[in-house]
Amino acid sequence: MRGPIALAVLLFAAVRADGQDATAVTFFEKQVRPLLAEHCHSCHSAKANKARGGLTLDSRDALLKGGESGPAVVPGQPEKSLLVTAVHGTRAELQMPPKGRLRPAQVAVFEKWVKDGAVYPGGTVAAAPPSPQSAEARQFWSFLPLRRHPAPAVKDVAWTRRPIDSFLLAAMEARGLAPSAAADRRTLIRRASFDLTGLPPTPEEVAAFETDTAPDAYDRLIERLLASPHYGERWARYWLDLARYADVPESWVTGRGQAWPYRDWVVRALNADLPYDRFVQLQLAADLAPGATPADLAALGFLGMSPDYWKELQLDVEVIKSIVADEWEERIDAVSSTFLGLTVACARCHDHKFDPISTREYYALAGVIAGTRQVTLPLLPPAEGAAVRRAEAGVQALDEMGKAIKAKRPAPADLKAQLDVLASEAKRLEETPGYKVVPVRGVADGHISVVSRGPNATRLEFEDGVGRDIAMHTRGNPSRPGAVEPRRFLSVLSAGEPKRFSQGSGRLELARAITTDGAPLAARVVVNRVWKLHFGRGLVETPSDFGRQGERPSHPELLDDLAARFVAAGWSLKWLHREIVLSAAYRQGGATDAAKMTIDPDNRLLWRMSRRRLDVEAWRDAMLTVNGTLRRDLGGAPLELTDASNRRRTLYGLVRRRDLTDLLRLHDFPDPLTHTAARIPTTTALQQLYALNGPLLRQEAAALARRLAADEPAGGAARVRRAYSLLFHRAPTEREAALALGFLGSTPDADAWARYAHVLLGSNEFLFVD
Repeated sequence: MRGPIALAVLLFAAVRADGQDATAVTFFEKQVRPLLAEHCHSCHSAKANKARGGLTLDSRDALLKGGESGPAVVPGQPEKSLLVTAVHGTRAELQMPPKGRLRPAQVAVFEKWVKDGAVYPGGTVAAAPPSPQSAEARQFWSFLPLRRHPAPAVKDVAWTRRPIDSFLLAAMEARGLAPSAAADRRTLIRRASFDLTGLPPTPEEVAAFETDTAPDAYDRLIERLLASPHYGERWARYWLDLARYADVPESWVTGRGQAWPYRDWVVRALNADLPYDRFVQLQLAADLAPGATPADLAALGFLGMSPDYWKELQLDVEVIKSIVADEWEERIDAVSSTFLGLTVACARCHDHKFDPISTREYYALAGVIAGTRQVTLPLLPPAEGAAVRRAEAGVQALDEMGKAIKAKRPAPADLKAQLDVLASEAKRLEETPGYKVVPVRGVADGHISVVSRGPNATRLEFEDGVGRDIAMHTRGNPSRPGAVEPRRFLSVLSAGEPKRFSQGSGRLELARAITTDGAPLAARVVVNRVWKLHFGRGLVETPSDFGRQGERPSHPELLDDLAARFVAAGWSLKWLHREIVLSAAYRQGGATDAAKMTIDPDNRLLWRMSRRRLDVEAWRDAMLTVNGTLRRDLGGAPLELTDASNRRRTLYGLVRRRDLTDLLRLHDFPDPLTHTAARIPTTTALQQLYALNGPLLRQEAAALARRLAADEPAGGAARVRRAYSLLFHRAPTEREAALALGFLGSTPDADAWARYAHVLLGSNEFLFVD
């Protein structure tokens, strides 16, 4: 029911998405279980000779039961949890562990874990996963080879348009369901435009599509949208969530290249329909991959933008080793979660509790990361890049010379002449070809070593161009080295025994392994990501966890078949989009049905299209589009989103890793510190207050009012109709028109029209797409 347009954004309750439990499990396995195992279980576990104080900490039930002093944790309330009090060490009788104090960051892990509900998977003893090399391990659904599946027989054959429809319809019919009627053309063009470009269609485009009766009208619409340069912008933003993109890194990171060349490379790659396997390989090893161009070096931003943890080199060497090891873990997590949908980082301290990934294999991959150094990369051929680096070093040396001359006392008589000579020489060096080409925060091969230079003093040493196997860390502690582990790929995904990596860091070999031996899993993961973004939910609802703790696919044969055909189509993402958006399932309307809701209330079987809220980027971009101020040029340096003169797409807004703007922070934008598999939609009072009182809607409403005045100078009902055409691509109902004119009054001024435009921009109909 449309009714009057309202300001409130009220459709969804603020709930945790299905993937949140998996996130909590991952946090426990990566952060909490290693601390319990290293610092607590020797005295407080079922394996201890006698649990001290009657307390065991190797199951959730044991935590809740507690020991002689009472329950160890109160889920959600760290301030009332004895375990948290003990690790803080504020009470003499409860100071734990007894030997040594935990670091503040480790205490914070316990606090967050308890605050988030003290998730503790696996019971007292988790069932051990099969050996990575075993046949049993390889039989898990996500590790199996891809294969085509014949389309299942269905009753309503006429409804199907693409192979995926047969799989979906067969599942519906098995439950006594039928698909919904097709959406009207206005709904289809709005849905497809927002999905593929992140922008609304113009009223003229909607009108032309509604009157185009040719059988291929919809197909041509999809081809036009896929060919739009704005397609790459839309889908690049989804990828940047996975890559933990940030323009402004940590405050202590200086003298590095920019992040935005990576963002622009992703846009170009998607627009050019770069095969996905090549897309993966270049992001890990563009500097080593045959056939890569200097412009492709920007792809290395995926690793080059990795969060950089503060290393106070006046601290003990063991502390710095631990921090460096934490960085390796973060990068392994980003690579494995993004490209393979596996939580490999959970195996840092112990063999993975659920998946066939051993600690040895974790350190095999850690050796690749340890041999990879973050650097500033000029996007130039090697010879030009070397010349630019020499010129930069020269300019820096001249700058230091200038400072030294200025510091002399008394000042030399020819001070100005000396400085002019230095400035002239610096200017000459800055004219070196390629000097002004913006470099990227990238990576290069270079093995890192953390070495002591005396008590409480540490040095980081790099051997450029060198790769080396590293020693395992017993229970994840770099101060307790074990056997050296050869660099190689995961056994469970390899054909036979994994080959050792021997070329530099091993990045290129890893990239190739992901897209050859790991191709079935890599294909399933990316196909599921694209599916989820089109339908609002994935065939697998844990998009970055295809392991045993992840959800099982709702339509396994469909996912397998679609992934197999995706690979056969040359890993073409545009092919994948076509298969999905040209399907009958995607073209359905969104009407609810009480009887069907009883059978499938969550629409897991996709018997209709679910209404979806625009993400913050599409919401802001749509405002700028309808008020006629959007700049559509691609690429370039980011601009502040708080700057009222910024008319660029939100993709080009400045993202600070540790200080998001209110617009992004309040509207579910991902944390740039970590890989984000899926945004968790929320509806909060702060969002509604932002819509009512925030600067964004007020300034865009004023711009919309100016456009409406220019388009319909006469005002009145014609201007109201124009507003509805621009924002909603329909005419207002009689009641809506009457309400609008009643609100505006007989002689509305510019402020009245701006307030009316504010109401429209803040409405649910503008925020949601059917």
